[in-house]
Amino acid sequence: MDDTAPVLDTEPPVLVRPSRDEDVEAMLSIYRRHVRRGVEDSAAGTGAPEPDDLKQRRKNLRSQRLPHLVATFRGEVVGYAYVVQFRKRPAYRFAVKHSIYVHHDHLGRGVGRLLMQALIDACAAAGYRQMIGYIDADNAPSLGIHERFGFARVGLLPGVAFRYGRWSDTVMVQRSLGPGATEAPAALGR
Repeated sequence: MDDTAPVLDTEPPVLVRPSRDEDVEAMLSIYRRHVRRGVEDSAAGTGAPEPDDLKQRRKNLRSQRLPHLVATFRGEVVGYAYVVQFRKRPAYRFAVKHSIYVHHDHLGRGVGRLLMQALIDACAAAGYRQMIGYIDADNAPSLGIHERFGFARVGLLPGVAFRYGRWSDTVMVQRSLGPGATEAPAALGR
């Protein structure tokens, strides 16, 4: 056998697509794990929405043409991502805030990178100019992926979350989309 021959990658690819109602339970399972074991936490219960609440949220985001995506591997949901308006006032209509969650068995496999790129592409194509995120200061992997995608740390919110018996800081990150703030925006296609 020739050791210089390239190894064929027989793993199927991770696919990113718009989420569907039938993905809701898998998304909630991923989120609940983050609440119980990750850096997400809620003092009042799990903090996870009920299935009908998430279905309604998805419907509202679709009506606003905001992406709500899932990553699948072998047909199973292994991550999801979405954006919401950064603020409700009209002056902020060109800025979005994003969230990405990856199944714990698929961390470090590029799922978050695929979801991040898909969100950036969808938001830029829709005419959004700024993408903002809030990340737990202890979440080094998330901070790293944001830096690799061109997000800058623009703020630190010290001690804003109390979880697991201690105060946690939150890092605010931001990235321009398209021409960013260098020129006046065209109206969003809504």
